[in-house]
Amino acid sequence: MSKRVAVIDLGSNSARMAIFERTSRLGFFILREYKVKVRLGEGAYEKGGVLQDEAMSNVLNAFREFKYFLNIYKVSKILCTGTSALRDAPNSNTFINLVKRELGFNLRVISGDMEAFYGGIAALNLLSPLDEATTIDIGGGSTELAKISNGRIVDLISLDVGTVRLKELFFDKDDIDGALRFTQDIINKIPPHFASRDLIAIGGSLRAISSSIMQLQNHQIRLVHNFTYKYSDYANLISKIATDKELDLKSIAIKKDRFDTIRQGAMIFSNAAKILKAKTIYTSGVGIREGVFLVNLLGPNLKSKDLIKMPQEHKIAFPKGFNPSLRSIQDRFAKRDNSATTRHAKALFEVLAPLHKLKPSYLNELIVASKLYNIGRSIGFYSENAHSGYLVKNALNYGYTHQQKALIAAMIEYQGKAINTLGENLLPDIDTLRWLSFLLGLAGALSLSPNISFDFFSNTLYIKGAKNFFMLKDEIRKLIKPAIFAISFE
Repeated sequence: MSKRVAVIDLGSNSARMAIFERTSRLGFFILREYKVKVRLGEGAYEKGGVLQDEAMSNVLNAFREFKYFLNIYKVSKILCTGTSALRDAPNSNTFINLVKRELGFNLRVISGDMEAFYGGIAALNLLSPLDEATTIDIGGGSTELAKISNGRIVDLISLDVGTVRLKELFFDKDDIDGALRFTQDIINKIPPHFASRDLIAIGGSLRAISSSIMQLQNHQIRLVHNFTYKYSDYANLISKIATDKELDLKSIAIKKDRFDTIRQGAMIFSNAAKILKAKTIYTSGVGIREGVFLVNLLGPNLKSKDLIKMPQEHKIAFPKGFNPSLRSIQDRFAKRDNSATTRHAKALFEVLAPLHKLKPSYLNELIVASKLYNIGRSIGFYSENAHSGYLVKNALNYGYTHQQKALIAAMIEYQGKAINTLGENLLPDIDTLRWLSFLLGLAGALSLSPNISFDFFSNTLYIKGAKNFFMLKDEIRKLIKPAIFAISFE
């Protein structure tokens, strides 16, 4: 597979392009992302879906800009998809041929089920694990849902209701009641088995709502991906967004570029969340673009006709225990092999368990921290721990909750230093953080020697195999122990 792959997603409202860079066989990150509001569906919904000349011209101009960046970044593979507006348009083939002739892009129209499938695949692989959930992706012309059960996509549905469609048919005519009736009639068609207490929100409108809630909470992780909230806590706010005037949206931290379609997205979401009996909302920063990329990465031998027929039958997943975000960070920023630190961290957690009494589940975060604790060296020696923590918060994007990211970053930033107060509400209690940061700091100091073993009895930690390492012992003396016990070198 190519090192750099671009995925272009042409929707009814926007054209988006993500450039993915592979750092190893399965490790990757998003190098750049671009968005242009092209409004391909504008003027089409009242005219039998026919794409209008101005809208098509806007897309061609946006694609020309995309091509400029594709050349700059030397992208060798381009995957280009079109969704609802192209599905509905009787003149879509004319436009597709024009794109091919003018720019050389092979624009592929995907079905509503495939759109739902790509969103579901992205969520399954790049959110923190959820065995049972339903994804909802609200676009400009349609809304897609994927039902997830036992870690697999088991059903898909596409609904002809979207933000631009509602805007043109109802909101532009100030017919809010008509929009509500139209939305309710379509949402009521969702089969009962799609109901789920966990709802995965995909799409720009739903990310904007989550971003607003994050600001209201003064949430400390900036990235919206994997942000969660209880629906009942914000149901009234979401309903308010649906019926507010545009000028009123400023007061609830909605970004200006979302004013024209956020109300429609909130209306669809509010009705769907009730029908689906949602309790917890998981915000997905990934969607169709990531899904298209993952199918290309993980299922290159699957033929398009097979995916189109029964996409939910195909399980496209990373190997068990593999995380592409963790791998990518290690590939880019790790200046040394940290396997010895990881072994020591695991052994110390286990041997000191009678003393620290931490939940066994914290070992997972400690192990991740041990793999990334020194990645700040790629920036420089000074403030290494702070740089490492920053990289974790902003680059460990896939597969970890915000609480996990905050904890891993905090362990790395402190690493056995004094902790007097907690600055983040995402962190566990202070004693837990003191222990985890100490264990990481101790494991990191002991990484100078891979041949070390531990024992703990009579309130003493015995470290065998490091007796003659003076620098190592000096580093350990600086660590702040979270409890009173002795350390002896043998």
